[in-house]
Formats: sequence, C-alpha cells, structure tokens
Amino acid sequence: MDPSSVNFAASTASPRTLRARPEQLKVNQAAAFDAHLSKAAERRPSQADLEFSRYSIFARHEAGSAMTAQQPDMQLILVSNRVSSFDPGEPKTGGLAAALEPAVERSGAVWMGASGTLSDGSEQLTPLEPHGKGQVAKVDLPAAHYAGFYHEFSNSTLWPALHSLTERMSPASEEHYNSYCQINRAMARALSCLRKRDAIWVHDYHFLSLGKELRELAIEQPIGFFLHTPWPNPDVIEKVPHHRDLMETMLAYDLVGFQTRWDLDNFLSCLQVHLGMESRSDVVISERGLTRCQVFPIGIDPKQFAKYAVESLVEYRQEISSIQDKLDRTKLAIGVDRLDYTKGIDNRIKAFDLLLTNKPQSISLLQIGTSSRADIPAYSEYQRDIACLVEDVNRKHGTDDGCEPILYKKDHFSQVRLAGYYRTADVGVVTPLRDGMNLVAKEYIAAQDSNDPGVLVLSKFAGAAEDLNENGPLHVDPTSPDDIAAAISTAIEMPREERIERWRAMINTLEAYTIHDWSKDFVRELGPSRVAVPADQFRYLGFGWLNEAQVPMYATAEELNVAVKHVQDTRWILP
Repeated sequence: MDPSSVNFAASTASPRTLRARPEQLKVNQAAAFDAHLSKAAERRPSQADLEFSRYSIFARHEAGSAMTAQQPDMQLILVSNRVSSFDPGEPKTGGLAAALEPAVERSGAVWMGASGTLSDGSEQLTPLEPHGKGQVAKVDLPAAHYAGFYHEFSNSTLWPALHSLTERMSPASEEHYNSYCQINRAMARALSCLRKRDAIWVHDYHFLSLGKELRELAIEQPIGFFLHTPWPNPDVIEKVPHHRDLMETMLAYDLVGFQTRWDLDNFLSCLQVHLGMESRSDVVISERGLTRCQVFPIGIDPKQFAKYAVESLVEYRQEISSIQDKLDRTKLAIGVDRLDYTKGIDNRIKAFDLLLTNKPQSISLLQIGTSSRADIPAYSEYQRDIACLVEDVNRKHGTDDGCEPILYKKDHFSQVRLAGYYRTADVGVVTPLRDGMNLVAKEYIAAQDSNDPGVLVLSKFAGAAEDLNENGPLHVDPTSPDDIAAAISTAIEMPREERIERWRAMINTLEAYTIHDWSKDFVRELGPSRVAVPADQFRYLGFGWLNEAQVPMYATAEELNVAVKHVQDTRWILP
C-alpha cells in the first residue's frame, strides 16, 4: 500500500474543503474519488504482495509474519441484524447474507440475528438451528424499542448519512437514539448466553455500539466489527446525533474492518477531527486499549457462480428466451438492485432514455428490483418514482408491436436464477450513488462466458471500483445520466477482443481474493488483535509486538527505552 494513501482522506477532507459550498463540495469530492481510483490502480499489488501484506500487521520480521499467518482454530459468533435462509434456491436480501453464509457453513460458527418476531418484554433467544457445520441463533427483540432502532435511527438516520446522502436523513429524536442503544444492549445480553465462544464478529451499522455493551458485561474475548456500508467524511458524520459517542463506542472493538481504503481513511479522519484521536499505522489507542483498523474487500466465490450460470441457462432457458422476445432481441443490459435510493436506479433509467433517443432500439434493460424497507416513507416514495420513470420511457420508446425497452421485474430472484440472466446480458449496469462494495458487480463478472463476455458499467463510488482494475469496468459518475448513457453506448459497440481483455483483468482479481479469503483473513487478524499493556506503555505499541503474550514487561522506563531503541535499530517496525 502506498504510504501516501494513509493521509488521503485527511488531505481531501480538510475543514476548509468540507465547509465549501455544496456544489463546490460535490466537484471536489468527485475529483478526489477520481484521484483515489487512479492511485489505487497505480499501487495495485501483485499476488505475492497481497499474500505478504495480509499477514504483516505491525511488523515485517519473520516471527511476526509467521505468527499471524497461522489460521486460528476459533469457535466464532457472527452477529448481524438478520440471518439468511441458507438455500441457494432462495433469493438473498443483500450482500451481507451472501457474505456470511459460506463463513457459517464452513467454519462451524454460530450466526446470531433478529428473528423478526418481537417480544413484549426483554430479549428471548430461540434454540440453535444447524446449518452445515454452523448454527443459527435467533433473538426475539423487545417491541418497545425495535421501531426506533431499525426504522428510525438505523435506516432513516445512519443509513443515508453513511452513504453521504444527508438530504435523505430524517430528524432523529433522543428517543430514537435511546432505542438504538437499548437494542444493542439487548443483543449483548442475548450474546452473553454464548460467552464461552472464542471470539465475536459483529456486522454492520445496526450494531456500532454492541462492542461497548459486550465489554460492560465483562466479555473479554476478542471482538471484531465489519462495516458493510461506506464511511463518510467528517463533515457528513457530524450530522448524525451522538456521532462522537458512536465513534467512541466503536473503539471497544479490537479490530474494525472496512470495504475500501477510502472508508478506512475517512473513519480515521473522523476520529481525528471529532475526537482528537491520532492513529499510527491504522492503529488507534483509546482509554480502553488498542483498536486496529484494516481493509477487507468482500469477494464472492467466482467458480461457484460460474457453475450457477451454466445450470441456470438449462433450468431457466425458456424463461430467459421469453424475456428476450419481449425485449425484441436487442442488445440486453441488466440491473439488479434493492429498491433503495442509494442505488441510483432513477439516473440509470434516465440514461436509457437519453441513449434510446439517440440510438433507437439499440439496447433494452432488464431491471430487477427487490422491494426494500417499503414501510419507510423515503423508500416507498422512491419505488413509486422508479415505476413512473419506467412507464414514461416505455411509452416514449416502445415499438408498435408492443415491445418495451425496459422490462421491470420486482420478483425475488435466487442466485442460480440470476446467474443465467447475468450471462445472457451484454452489459451489466451497476450505478449506485454510494456502495460499500456491491457484489452484483462481481457476480456479473463471474457469470460471463470467457469467450464472449459482457461489459461491466460501474459507478466510481461503489467499493468495487476501488477493488477492480480500472482497465476492467467502464467507470461512470452515477449522478450523471449522460455519463452512464455514453458508457453503455461504448459497451455495446466494444470489440470482442477488448471485452475479453477487460473481463480477464476483472476475473483474475475475483479469483485472487474470494469470499473465503475475506472471512479467513478477518478471523486470522482478529485472533492476535488483543493487546493489553499498562497505559504508560501504550505509546510504544507498534514495534513488532502482536499481542499481550509478546509484549515484554520492564522494571524501569530506562529499560523500556533501551528495548524500543533496539527494535528501531533492527528495523522491525514499519516505515
């Protein structure tokens, strides 16, 4: 990793920039993203570099690397708001479910989440259900606080803020924030019933403060946290009520993971601006102890998804052929999204309107939209807007024989079923305004025919844009229908040789770091992450010591200083 990237967020998110006029801020931020993606491509490491960097956290000496390279044999608890169905024939509700299922089935972990049933009193833990080698534990959470926790604070305040869409934020009351804390506390109490497990891995923005609640219940095992959404800059997070408290509670975690370097840098910048906390080598030291921050880009299982594509073309052949007939057998683009305002579906449809105006009957769009949080007004309104846009484009550009350029399906598609549609589509259109990673982009790539692949049109504000080689997808500004339309036009005219070259660059990236690597790496790093030393020695952390057992104790400060100088002289520390 280029050392200059460590201070990237701080340099692009200075107070002067952050307090610029909104229109100027958007221009500055877009330019910063472009520069960031360019730097990410320039410093993209080789496979050998990747393997080495995963295992060297504080020190680059042989003993430290060997220790962290060992996969800990942990009994793990995973925590998220909801758990999955574990059936490949059933639709997935989002990237989190697709990411955690393999970890549970292969590792023997217990996956705990809300049951969807609310209790009249305190939380209630249901009996464990087996899934592969793992188990699922569901919690009936208290009804008195769930709406304030889920609908109000989590999804009407935190969600838009984390995606830098402050205009979508609803005012949060003290009652809503209190409900958020109460549900985190209830989940911590339920988790304490399984406290004999070796480590806990908490997922996503619903549980920012869960680590703190677990510590207050005297749970001392390593606790890690992974954020599936983006993390915004200091000026945005400031608009979240109790943002300082929330960030401070996150430091109760031993390891905090992010999808991209951009998100991690923003988080460290927020700690510095709002809490006055400095970091060194992505390590933050607080009153509780040490919290390590790292990037873990979520992947998929590309070989499994390629198999799904082959199976789907057989199983759903008639269905796929029927849809092609409805779309008049033109070039086909596909979009697959939850019906969420962060996904940029409205701008995508406007882009197709522009494209079809200039190039009639050149391409059709299969837009698959899964209903999401429809009981929240902002979401139900957005879904109505999308339906109206689709109707308008079809009325303007439909043919006399009844063929419409946009087929809008709100069905729930399984991964197997989706894979066949991905493989059939000439263009995959993934244009979120912001996204933590976006696994649809990776699934589209994995499903392609290697001899005749489609082209991925990808928002530069999706985490996948940082993860994938810039010579693979066509990056676009998701706020610009003109930019999206131009990229789709380029995609449908792209020669086969270039399509193959771009696809190979992307599939190599997917195969180099799969979903299994992601979960193994996080658990591997969580194992040695605990560091407990006297407060007066905190400033010496980072000199090659990986955990409490490695940190020597010294009788005097003079002895400690001699030891630190020796470490520096032998060049064990990172530059």
